[in-house]
Amino acid sequence: MNDSIRCVLCLVFALVFCFGSALAEGTTEPEELIVFAAASMTETLTKLKDVFEAEHPGVTVVYNFDSSGTLKTQIESGAECDVFISAAPKQMNQLDITADPAVNTAGLDFVLAGTRINLLENKVALAVPAGNPKQVTGYDALADALKAGTIFLAVGNSDVPVGQYTQKIFAYYGLDEAALAGVLTYGSNVKEVTTQVSENAVDCGIIYATDAFSAGLEVVDTATPEMCGQVIYPAAVLNITKHEETARAYLAFLTSEAADAVFTAVGFTPLHE
Repeated sequence: MNDSIRCVLCLVFALVFCFGSALAEGTTEPEELIVFAAASMTETLTKLKDVFEAEHPGVTVVYNFDSSGTLKTQIESGAECDVFISAAPKQMNQLDITADPAVNTAGLDFVLAGTRINLLENKVALAVPAGNPKQVTGYDALADALKAGTIFLAVGNSDVPVGQYTQKIFAYYGLDEAALAGVLTYGSNVKEVTTQVSENAVDCGIIYATDAFSAGLEVVDTATPEMCGQVIYPAAVLNITKHEETARAYLAFLTSEAADAVFTAVGFTPLHE
C-alpha cells in the first residue's frame, strides 16, 4: 500500500470515528436565550439559571437586569430579547398591541400572542438601615416626617415601576413630590435605592419587599393595594425571538414548583394567571 492510499484511509477512519462519537454523545446546537428582567428579580432568576440549563442541555440563559422602563426602551430600540419580565404591567402594555392604546401610545407590537402571563406579585416596602437610626415606624409616620422635612428618603425615578408606585403612595397621603425635593434622593432602579438604604446614606427607602429581603434590610411597613395598587409582574415571550420553543419552555419553567419555591422564599407571591 503506497503512502497516498494510506493517508486517504487514515482520513476516512478519522472522519468515521468523529462522526460516530458525535452521534454517541447526542450533541445539540448551542442556544443562547436572552431574558430581560426587572432588577428586583436579579437574585431569584440567577438562582434559577443553573436549574433551567441543567434541564435543557446546550441552552445558556443570558440575563439583562435593569429598570423595566429601561428594558422596554432597549427592546423598542432593537435589542435582541427572547423573554421580557416587567415589574409592572405598564411597561409590558407599552409593548403589547392588544393593550389599551392609551397606554401603548406608539402602537408597538412585541409580545408573542398567547404567551403573556401575570407571573408574580410583590409588595412595596418601607425599608430602613441597620438599627433604624431615625426610628421610622411606618408610612403614616413617614408622611408626617416628610411634611416636616425631618427625614431623608430614597425613592425610584418616575420612569421606573418602584418610583411610579411611590408616586401613588405620595398621592394617597396628599404629598407634593416637588415640594419634597430637599428630603428625597433618587435611584434609576430599585437596586440603586436599596443600596442607598444599605449604606446608611438615607433614613429609609421605598423598595420592594423582595429586595429588602435579599439585602437583609428591616421592613417597617408595606403598602396596601389602596395606597399604590397591586404590584404585578407580567412575563411574555417576545415575537422577535429566534428561539420560540426554548423561550416558551423557559416561561413554563418559571411557573414550576421549583421556581415557585425560590420566588416564595424571598417574598414573591406566584400568580400564574
